[in-house]
Amino acid sequence: MSDYYFMNGNTLEGFQEQIADVKERARKLDREDDIHFAVNGFCIVKETEEEAIQLLQEIQGKADKDAVNAFSDATRQAGSSTNNKKGMWADSKFEDLVQYNDGFKTKLIGTVEQVVDRILLLKSLGIDIVLLAFLHYEDDIENFGRKVLPRVRELEKEGRGKDSEDEIRRTGDVYRKRT
Repeated sequence: MSDYYFMNGNTLEGFQEQIADVKERARKLDREDDIHFAVNGFCIVKETEEEAIQLLQEIQGKADKDAVNAFSDATRQAGSSTNNKKGMWADSKFEDLVQYNDGFKTKLIGTVEQVVDRILLLKSLGIDIVLLAFLHYEDDIENFGRKVLPRVRELEKEGRGKDSEDEIRRTGDVYRKRT
């Protein structure tokens, strides 16, 4: 058994279900306190949410359709061999699969404050690590380090990121499964 369970991007309910399932499995082995959670994410931080969404749509629009569809087919085949016959990508749409680990579904796309709130929500769910991808790695990671991380740390000192109900109330609707 591993100490970390890495998840693809998901809905709020999807994160909660996976975390509960893994904790239950770890509990049966008396390892519940030893298990940690991580999630893949793609991060776009812009001055406005509209700018961030526009860039997301541009990335998705320029995707190699054949490559994404081939990946989708492969994930469906792999998923059919799992116990639940679904696998991690069962609910992923074309737009999600452009970033192979459903990183767009982690929803770290928006303004500094929106991304900060979403990171704190993920933390409150028990996610310890967010493995990020960026479009323009050097510039975007510098921007993230200058603007997002200091704000996350500041709000953590104020007690944010611990109460999942509070964090869900603040930003959880962005993660809820749409019907």
